[in-house]
Amino acid sequence: MNPTAPQDPVQNDQTGSTPEESFGDILSQFESEHRHSTEAVGESVNGTVVSIGEDAVLIDVGRKSEGALALATVTAPDGTVMVKPGDQVSVTITGRHPEGFYLLSKVHVAVPKDWSGLQQAFNDRAVISGTVTEVVKGGLRVDVGATAFMPASRSGARDVAEMEKLVGTQIECRVTKLDTEKEDVVVDRRIVLEELAAKAKEERFSAIQEGTVMMATVRSLTDFGAFCDLGGVDGLLHISDMAWQRVAKPDEIVKTGEQIQVKVLKVQREKKKISLGLKQLTPDPWSVAAETIHVGDRVKGKVVRLADFGAFIELLPGVDGLIHVTALSWDKRIRKPGDILKVDEYVEAVVLGVNLADKKISLSLKQAIGDPWEEVVRQYPVGSIVEKPVTSLANFGAFVEVENGIEGMIHIGDITREKRLQHPKEALTVGQTVKAQVTEVDNERRRLRLSIKALEPTSADIFITESEVGLVVSGRVVKMRGERAEVELGEGVHAMCRLSGSGSGEAGAKGSGSADLGSLSAMLAAKWKSGGPSMDPNALREGQVRRFKIVAMDAQSKKIEVELEK
Repeated sequence: MNPTAPQDPVQNDQTGSTPEESFGDILSQFESEHRHSTEAVGESVNGTVVSIGEDAVLIDVGRKSEGALALATVTAPDGTVMVKPGDQVSVTITGRHPEGFYLLSKVHVAVPKDWSGLQQAFNDRAVISGTVTEVVKGGLRVDVGATAFMPASRSGARDVAEMEKLVGTQIECRVTKLDTEKEDVVVDRRIVLEELAAKAKEERFSAIQEGTVMMATVRSLTDFGAFCDLGGVDGLLHISDMAWQRVAKPDEIVKTGEQIQVKVLKVQREKKKISLGLKQLTPDPWSVAAETIHVGDRVKGKVVRLADFGAFIELLPGVDGLIHVTALSWDKRIRKPGDILKVDEYVEAVVLGVNLADKKISLSLKQAIGDPWEEVVRQYPVGSIVEKPVTSLANFGAFVEVENGIEGMIHIGDITREKRLQHPKEALTVGQTVKAQVTEVDNERRRLRLSIKALEPTSADIFITESEVGLVVSGRVVKMRGERAEVELGEGVHAMCRLSGSGSGEAGAKGSGSADLGSLSAMLAAKWKSGGPSMDPNALREGQVRRFKIVAMDAQSKKIEVELEK
């Protein structure tokens, strides 16, 4: 601090007083101030740190002038300044600088008066006071009541420049070697500074409470977070506590040397660890999500991360939803998110579930694009024709992609009528376009049952095409069915024959109804007397080959009806 120099009394005469009176007043004031400053030397006072400069700490000692404390005297061996603006410190006034400010010292211990005092201090490992007199080779000369040597490594200074700043200052040190005969005294300042720093750090640590919001200086960055100086005590700001959103690297949020406001999350007294938080100073975005995101909503977000099991979508800063791999697409061929999504891409999804307790939101991409199965069911009912490529072959059949993500299955037995196949590859290849008929719609498995052979003409189709009603053909009775008989007209061609009546020529008739009650009674009586079935030589029997006349044919249902040729 440089007080304003007094001006020439003649030039400063604005009150009408004579130059002699003005000079006398100034002289009186100077003598008064000089007397007070002399009286203050050696006085211990409590002061407040105002600011920290390059070489000195400015301290308010409660007087008109402030005091200056050499920065080197409050700097720990690691370079840490052990005080900060606002701290209360106890200092001793050692004199006054020509510019008017007080010279201060942190030393409160006495200087030994003789060798016996040095011996006592050495034995008790006591802290004593000394004045640095000069820089010498390998260290410093210190006056501790006798000339002592302090090695440079034990001075607490980091280089020669800092050692030079100690010259003329009072320091606290400890006698580490005392040889009375050789008058050899060695002192150590560094150990005293380290003890003071440790004590100050412990006091600072004890003063920090959980939940406190305070200023911190980012000291260093690591992959997992940032170490912050809380005024002589370090705290860890973990990367997960820097922001509500996902942070890849700490330098995305903070920079080394930056002053930031943090919240003390946890203090571990035993381990001397402090956990800090930055995001805790802003509202939790999940509280916003609770009010704005609901099940069934269509939401839009950015793909921020891909994993084997799904994709994470940022819906709000700090709020991610998960699209599980099974909810990505209706197409079951999608095996991983990277098949259809890219990081930083924006997508629309449907909210399937919201778990605020666990901070989880389940999303579905395929629900947002609509279910193609509903359209397939409308477009391909049973009986419709599909013409699509074969996508894969299995031992039991072939799969055909009907629409995107929807497959139809052709069983091995539905591929062809020509021969019995051992494997679908005997008739089909992957990529081959086939024409098949829908024979079944499986809603549970979201699959259509298809048949190629259903579109191939059967023996019955060929017979019906080449024959006509009224044609007489040979046939073998294969089974009796009450009033009807099943007749085989050729391989794979079957017809039904009515056993009573002359036939009306209409397929599916139950009988002519011409037999009266008397005829039926007579027939039953004859059967009773004979003790067995009718021995009528014209009666039909299983295995018998007879001639039949075609009376009706239905190409769509492939049904043929005949009657016995008379």
